[in-house]
Amino acid sequence: AKNLKLGIHEDSTNRKKLSDFLRYHSTHSGDDLASFKEYVSRMKENQKDIYYITGENKDNVANSTFVERLKKRGFEVLYMTDPIDEYSVQQLKEYDGKKLVCVTKEGLELPEDEEEKKRFEEQKSAFEPLCKVMKDILDKKVEKVAVSNRLVNSPCCVVTGQFGWSANMERIMKAQALRDSSTMGYMAAKKHLEINPDHSIMKNLKEKVVADKNDKSVKDLVLLLYETSLLTSGFSLEDPQIHGNRIHRMIKLGLGIDEDDETMELGDTVPDVSADAAEDDNKMEEVD
Repeated sequence: AKNLKLGIHEDSTNRKKLSDFLRYHSTHSGDDLASFKEYVSRMKENQKDIYYITGENKDNVANSTFVERLKKRGFEVLYMTDPIDEYSVQQLKEYDGKKLVCVTKEGLELPEDEEEKKRFEEQKSAFEPLCKVMKDILDKKVEKVAVSNRLVNSPCCVVTGQFGWSANMERIMKAQALRDSSTMGYMAAKKHLEINPDHSIMKNLKEKVVADKNDKSVKDLVLLLYETSLLTSGFSLEDPQIHGNRIHRMIKLGLGIDEDDETMELGDTVPDVSADAAEDDNKMEEVD
């Protein structure tokens, strides 16, 4: 199978013929493997593209936030879990006139009726103030913050730009022993945060922002959501310690531990040096 995929990458003359022999697991194939031909035969009437996701293993991609909406609506997604898939799929742009679309990248368009389109535009308009505040907080960490059409159960996810690396490709390149640091700079994934307008976390966060966009807790919550989304979207954290500290603060909040009280308790154990010094001065005056 690897040789076939290598052929797709290197042999442009026979690329179309070789593509017929490729096999992948998918959301519809169960334990069996599916070909592109079988995928196309199962496509929905209004479906124009072939959807796929790349990742480390089958379990990871099957439970990914990126396939939530597609699974719910019955669209089949191919699981590409071999590192060489990232290279071969860059050359194999389409099959049988159907474009291959990566579901972890920006610009995913699912077939929608007029009512669904109208609802999505209304949600985009309603959540625009929250997206702006989140972008201001995250600043250069993301290119933009937008309302998502691919999420069902997750509050948000981090998608990548059309022409940069996917999260999986970035992971593969970072693992290379002889990697080129200059390439890492300009090809590294351009991150976009997408939020789920139907999720209770986002609805409550929107209300908090409307009430007071300078609320201190909003910044902490946005950063925590972003860092968690990086992990669930297949990225690694630049500074896991900071993320850990945020989680610990949230745990303290959940347990009702006030950080000010904790500081006071620590302060109680320190002897009052200034009081002792004043007492010593009084004793010295008495001796004189």
